[in-house]
Amino acid sequence: MSDQLKRAAAERAAALVSDGMRLGIGTGSTAAHFVAALGARVRGGLTVVGVPTSEATRVLATAEGIALTTLDETPELDLTIDGADEIDDSLRLIKGGGAAHLREKIVAAASARMIVIADGSKHVATLGRFPLPIEVVPFGLKATEIAIAKLLKSQGLPDDLRLRKIPNGAALVTDGGHFILDAHLGRIDRPEALADALNRIPGVVEHGLFLGLCTGAILATAEGLVEIGQV
Repeated sequence: MSDQLKRAAAERAAALVSDGMRLGIGTGSTAAHFVAALGARVRGGLTVVGVPTSEATRVLATAEGIALTTLDETPELDLTIDGADEIDDSLRLIKGGGAAHLREKIVAAASARMIVIADGSKHVATLGRFPLPIEVVPFGLKATEIAIAKLLKSQGLPDDLRLRKIPNGAALVTDGGHFILDAHLGRIDRPEALADALNRIPGVVEHGLFLGLCTGAILATAEGLVEIGQV
Protein backbone atom coordinates (compact mmCIF):
# COMPACT_ATOMS: atom_id res chain seq x y z
CA MET A 1 0.00 0.00 0.00
CA SER A 2 2.82 2.42 0.91
CA ASP A 3 4.39 2.19 -2.54
CA GLN A 4 1.03 2.95 -4.18
CA LEU A 5 0.67 6.02 -1.94
CA LYS A 6 4.13 7.24 -2.85
CA ARG A 7 3.34 6.86 -6.54
CA ALA A 8 0.12 8.85 -6.14
CA ALA A 9 1.93 11.73 -4.47
CA ALA A 10 4.68 11.64 -7.09
CA GLU A 11 2.21 11.77 -9.98
CA ARG A 12 0.45 14.76 -8.40
CA ALA A 13 3.81 16.54 -8.09
CA ALA A 14 4.74 15.78 -11.69
CA ALA A 15 1.52 17.50 -12.75
CA LEU A 16 2.82 20.71 -11.13
CA VAL A 17 5.77 20.91 -13.53
CA SER A 18 5.32 23.31 -16.42
CA ASP A 19 7.23 23.66 -19.67
CA GLY A 20 10.66 25.27 -19.38
CA MET A 21 11.07 24.70 -15.65
CA ARG A 22 14.45 24.28 -14.00
CA LEU A 23 14.00 21.46 -11.49
CA GLY A 24 15.76 20.03 -8.51
CA ILE A 25 15.18 16.28 -8.50
CA GLY A 26 15.32 14.55 -5.14
CA THR A 27 16.59 11.20 -3.95
CA GLY A 28 14.84 8.20 -2.40
CA SER A 29 12.00 5.80 -3.06
CA THR A 30 9.29 8.47 -3.39
CA ALA A 31 11.50 10.70 -5.53
CA ALA A 32 12.14 7.72 -7.80
CA HIS A 33 8.40 7.58 -8.53
CA PHE A 34 8.53 11.30 -9.37
CA VAL A 35 11.40 10.70 -11.80
CA ALA A 36 9.34 8.02 -13.56
CA ALA A 37 6.26 10.27 -13.75
CA LEU A 38 8.34 13.20 -14.99
CA GLY A 39 10.02 10.99 -17.58
CA ALA A 40 6.62 10.04 -18.98
CA ARG A 41 5.72 13.73 -19.34
CA VAL A 42 9.06 14.49 -21.00
CA ARG A 43 8.51 11.74 -23.52
CA GLY A 44 5.11 13.33 -24.14
CA GLY A 45 6.74 16.61 -25.14
CA LEU A 46 7.44 18.47 -21.87
CA THR A 47 10.72 20.41 -21.92
CA VAL A 48 12.53 20.74 -18.59
CA VAL A 49 16.06 20.60 -17.24
CA GLY A 50 16.89 18.98 -13.92
CA VAL A 51 19.60 18.98 -11.26
CA PRO A 52 19.81 15.54 -9.61
CA THR A 53 20.61 15.46 -5.90
CA SER A 54 22.56 12.20 -6.03
CA GLU A 55 24.37 9.93 -8.42
CA ALA A 56 21.54 7.41 -8.02
CA THR A 57 18.99 10.00 -9.15
CA ARG A 58 21.24 11.00 -12.04
CA VAL A 59 21.18 7.42 -13.31
CA LEU A 60 17.38 7.17 -12.99
CA ALA A 61 16.75 10.53 -14.68
CA THR A 62 19.11 9.76 -17.54
CA ALA A 63 17.35 6.44 -18.15
CA GLU A 64 14.02 8.32 -18.32
CA GLY A 65 15.38 10.74 -20.92
CA ILE A 66 15.25 13.82 -18.66
CA ALA A 67 17.73 16.54 -19.65
CA LEU A 68 20.15 17.27 -16.80
CA THR A 69 22.29 20.18 -15.77
CA THR A 70 24.37 21.21 -12.74
CA LEU A 71 24.04 24.00 -10.20
CA ASP A 72 27.17 25.56 -11.68
CA GLU A 73 25.48 25.76 -15.06
CA THR A 74 22.01 26.54 -13.65
CA PRO A 75 22.43 28.06 -10.18
CA GLU A 76 18.83 29.18 -9.74
CA LEU A 77 15.97 26.67 -9.88
CA ASP A 78 12.21 27.10 -10.11
CA LEU A 79 11.13 24.05 -8.16
CA THR A 80 12.55 21.11 -6.25
CA ILE A 81 10.53 17.94 -5.72
CA ASP A 82 11.87 15.62 -3.04
CA GLY A 83 10.80 13.17 -0.39
CA ALA A 84 11.21 13.38 3.37
CA ASP A 85 11.71 10.99 6.23
CA GLU A 86 9.59 13.19 8.51
CA ILE A 87 7.54 16.37 8.07
CA ASP A 88 5.64 18.39 10.67
CA ASP A 89 2.78 20.88 10.34
CA SER A 90 5.28 23.76 10.08
CA LEU A 91 6.89 22.10 7.04
CA ARG A 92 10.05 21.33 8.98
CA LEU A 93 11.72 18.15 7.75
CA ILE A 94 14.12 15.41 8.62
CA LYS A 95 15.87 14.10 5.52
CA GLY A 96 18.90 11.96 4.87
CA GLY A 97 17.69 8.39 5.10
CA GLY A 98 19.08 8.01 1.59
CA ALA A 99 22.39 9.64 2.60
CA ALA A 100 21.94 12.49 0.09
CA HIS A 101 20.84 15.31 2.40
CA LEU A 102 23.89 17.52 1.77
CA ARG A 103 23.24 17.79 -1.96
CA GLU A 104 19.49 17.82 -1.35
CA LYS A 105 19.79 20.84 0.94
CA ILE A 106 22.05 22.74 -1.47
CA VAL A 107 19.58 22.14 -4.30
CA ALA A 108 16.57 23.04 -2.15
CA ALA A 109 18.22 26.29 -1.07
CA ALA A 110 18.81 27.21 -4.72
CA SER A 111 15.12 26.70 -5.54
CA ALA A 112 12.28 29.21 -5.43
CA ARG A 113 9.98 26.44 -4.15
CA MET A 114 10.41 23.02 -2.57
CA ILE A 115 7.54 20.54 -2.61
CA VAL A 116 7.81 17.41 -0.51
CA ILE A 117 6.08 14.23 -1.61
CA ALA A 118 5.54 11.44 0.90
CA ASP A 119 3.06 8.94 2.21
CA GLY A 120 1.04 10.01 5.21
CA SER A 121 3.13 7.99 7.68
CA LYS A 122 5.90 10.59 7.35
CA HIS A 123 3.64 13.32 8.79
CA VAL A 124 4.44 13.76 12.50
CA ALA A 125 3.44 16.09 15.31
CA THR A 126 7.05 16.39 16.52
CA LEU A 127 10.25 15.62 14.63
CA GLY A 128 12.73 13.09 15.93
CA ARG A 129 11.26 9.62 15.76
CA PHE A 130 13.35 9.09 12.61
CA PRO A 131 17.07 9.19 13.47
CA LEU A 132 18.66 12.54 12.55
CA PRO A 133 21.49 12.08 10.01
CA ILE A 134 24.56 14.17 10.77
CA GLU A 135 27.12 14.17 7.96
CA VAL A 136 30.71 14.45 9.20
CA VAL A 137 34.25 14.60 7.83
CA PRO A 138 36.08 11.28 8.31
CA PHE A 139 39.15 13.09 9.71
CA GLY A 140 38.80 13.44 13.46
CA LEU A 141 35.63 11.36 13.54
CA LYS A 142 35.88 10.48 17.24
CA ALA A 143 36.52 14.09 18.28
CA THR A 144 33.54 15.25 16.24
CA GLU A 145 31.37 12.49 17.70
CA ILE A 146 32.31 13.56 21.25
CA ALA A 147 31.50 17.19 20.46
CA ILE A 148 28.09 16.23 19.05
CA ALA A 149 27.34 14.02 22.06
CA LYS A 150 28.15 16.89 24.45
CA LEU A 151 25.88 19.20 22.49
CA LEU A 152 23.00 16.74 22.55
CA LYS A 153 23.33 16.23 26.31
CA SER A 154 23.43 20.00 26.84
CA GLN A 155 20.06 20.26 25.09
CA GLY A 156 18.55 17.44 27.13
CA LEU A 157 18.66 15.00 24.21
CA PRO A 158 19.96 11.40 24.16
CA ASP A 159 23.58 11.11 23.00
CA ASP A 160 22.84 7.91 21.08
CA LEU A 161 25.01 8.32 17.96
CA ARG A 162 25.57 5.45 15.55
CA LEU A 163 27.90 5.42 12.58
CA ARG A 164 25.90 4.43 9.52
CA LYS A 165 27.32 1.30 7.89
CA ILE A 166 26.81 -0.71 4.75
CA PRO A 167 25.94 -4.45 4.90
CA ASN A 168 29.58 -5.59 4.99
CA GLY A 169 30.18 -3.57 8.17
CA ALA A 170 32.20 -0.75 6.63
CA ALA A 171 31.20 2.87 7.15
CA LEU A 172 28.81 4.22 4.54
CA VAL A 173 30.51 6.90 2.45
CA THR A 174 28.30 9.62 0.96
CA ASP A 175 28.60 11.00 -2.57
CA GLY A 176 30.65 13.81 -1.02
CA GLY A 177 33.10 11.40 0.63
CA HIS A 178 31.79 11.83 4.19
CA PHE A 179 30.46 9.60 6.97
CA ILE A 180 27.04 9.81 8.65
CA LEU A 181 26.32 9.66 12.36
CA ASP A 182 22.65 8.88 12.98
CA ALA A 183 21.36 10.52 16.16
CA HIS A 184 18.54 8.53 17.77
CA LEU A 185 16.77 11.31 19.63
CA GLY A 186 13.14 10.21 19.95
CA ARG A 187 11.80 13.75 19.71
CA ILE A 188 13.25 17.16 18.86
CA ASP A 189 11.31 19.89 20.62
CA ARG A 190 13.61 22.74 19.48
CA PRO A 191 14.83 21.88 15.98
CA GLU A 192 16.03 25.42 15.21
CA ALA A 193 18.25 25.51 18.30
CA LEU A 194 19.66 22.07 17.53
CA ALA A 195 20.34 22.96 13.90
CA ASP A 196 22.16 26.17 14.85
CA ALA A 197 24.33 24.41 17.39
CA LEU A 198 25.23 21.54 15.05
CA ASN A 199 26.27 24.05 12.39
CA ARG A 200 28.91 25.44 14.78
CA ILE A 201 30.71 22.13 15.37
CA PRO A 202 33.91 21.73 13.30
CA GLY A 203 33.76 18.45 11.42
CA VAL A 204 30.00 18.59 10.90
CA VAL A 205 29.39 19.06 7.20
CA GLU A 206 25.58 19.10 7.25
CA HIS A 207 22.61 17.61 9.06
CA GLY A 208 19.18 16.37 8.07
CA LEU A 209 17.10 19.17 9.60
CA PHE A 210 15.54 21.11 6.72
CA LEU A 211 14.11 24.29 8.21
CA GLY A 212 12.56 27.12 6.22
CA LEU A 213 13.14 25.35 2.89
CA CYS A 214 9.95 23.39 2.22
CA THR A 215 7.10 25.52 0.88
CA GLY A 216 4.49 22.80 0.47
CA ALA A 217 3.84 19.09 0.74
CA ILE A 218 1.71 16.45 -0.95
CA LEU A 219 0.94 13.58 1.41
CA ALA A 220 -0.72 10.43 0.12
CA THR A 221 -2.99 8.90 2.74
CA ALA A 222 -5.46 6.03 2.60
CA GLU A 223 -8.20 8.66 2.41
CA GLY A 224 -6.55 10.44 -0.53
CA LEU A 225 -4.01 13.20 -1.17
CA VAL A 226 -3.53 15.84 1.52
CA GLU A 227 -1.75 19.11 0.75
CA ILE A 228 0.06 21.26 3.31
CA GLY A 229 1.34 24.79 2.66
CA GLN A 230 1.62 26.22 -0.85
CA VAL A 231 1.55 23.52 -3.54
